[in-house]
Amino acid sequence: SLVGQSEVVGRLKGAVEAAKSGKSTQEMVHTWLFVGPAGSGRSNAALAFAAALLCSDGGCGKCLDCQTVLAGTHIDVERFNPSGLSIKAEEVRELISRSAWSPSVGSWRIVIIEDADRLTETAANALLKTIEEPETHTLWLLCAPTLSDVSVTIRSRCRHLQLRTPSTLSVEEFLIKNTGVDSKNAAFAARVSQGHIGRARFIATNQGAQSRRREILSLIFSLKDISSCFKAAARLLDIAQEQAESENSERDSKQLQQLQDAYQGTGRGMISGGAKAIKDLEKEQKSSTTRAIRDNIDGALLDIASLYRDILLIQSGSQEILNIDFRQEITELAKASPAKRCIEQIEHCPRCILQLRFPSFSYKTPLVLGKTKRSASRRKAIFNARAKALKIASILWCSFCPSALMFKLQRAASEKDLKKWKNNSVGNSPIFSL
Repeated sequence: SLVGQSEVVGRLKGAVEAAKSGKSTQEMVHTWLFVGPAGSGRSNAALAFAAALLCSDGGCGKCLDCQTVLAGTHIDVERFNPSGLSIKAEEVRELISRSAWSPSVGSWRIVIIEDADRLTETAANALLKTIEEPETHTLWLLCAPTLSDVSVTIRSRCRHLQLRTPSTLSVEEFLIKNTGVDSKNAAFAARVSQGHIGRARFIATNQGAQSRRREILSLIFSLKDISSCFKAAARLLDIAQEQAESENSERDSKQLQQLQDAYQGTGRGMISGGAKAIKDLEKEQKSSTTRAIRDNIDGALLDIASLYRDILLIQSGSQEILNIDFRQEITELAKASPAKRCIEQIEHCPRCILQLRFPSFSYKTPLVLGKTKRSASRRKAIFNARAKALKIASILWCSFCPSALMFKLQRAASEKDLKKWKNNSVGNSPIFSL
């Protein structure tokens, strides 16, 4: 079900009716672009649309077609969820090739591309001709955060559907109805998730997620000086990595075992091509974990931004804060924090997310901060980890340094910059002993 998206539901119902009537109308097109903020349900909307088109009853949610589409197992629906940081041209060409297949059991062959904003320029160009002249039986459903995230040439050939962030009350009602949690837990998860349905469900049903959130927000109240900012940034990165590894480790092990079984074991007894398949799988799993870490950092920074927002609300006399479990700490910090600095911290959180997604620096030279020699790949990993911590620490550092210095820190882009920060005031920070 789609939470708080009545307008979108109405338009999709009209398109389904037009498609089933067989009449040529403007309601139904072959390429759709679902846009909306994270957690608004854009991929769920695409799946619901696909289910309704293949269901004989227009989307009953109970028949075999509906259930298999929503479960991701319908033979005529391909859901592509990129595991890496980008969607490559080779992956798009494979989708295009399969999209030309005739439907097996339904009237449509449907391809759903999640995170279409990750399409590389080459991949977008490969997709362009196909969506300009689609097969009569093929439907393309693209999902992205905003229209501007998708290339002009792609979005100009799509029917747009704008989803909005659902209200806290809508999310709360959804959690009570679909997860079985009590009203108190549902209200808490709906509030702190800020309208992100998937995150709200995860927080409501996972004690570990609640504990990690509390630890991340507690870091803010431990900041006393510049060194503590770097320690907090390093810990935040550790939490993000631990969460990603715990979520992916069981799945990765199962996938590897299944692949080894398919190629009849390991070593010399393996069927030809098995070694390459395993290597490709490990590469894909590593990319998936990297993406999960980044997504976890994004969530942590949004939580931190919500905390500073609460500080501003307390300073303005409002008591309607998101993080009510930290009310006392927020109230105390509100007395000591200038409003201008809180605003800067809120503004720098999304900026930091963008910098972590699209870093302005590149690794060009071997990095050795100390006498220990490491492999090039290891030095690169250490450099990237330190650079991430620098950017995160710059947000936490906001209370202890002027904005100009903070911008300079956020742009730290080379070994020379890192050495300079090490030799100044943060030499003992744990981030420099990774």
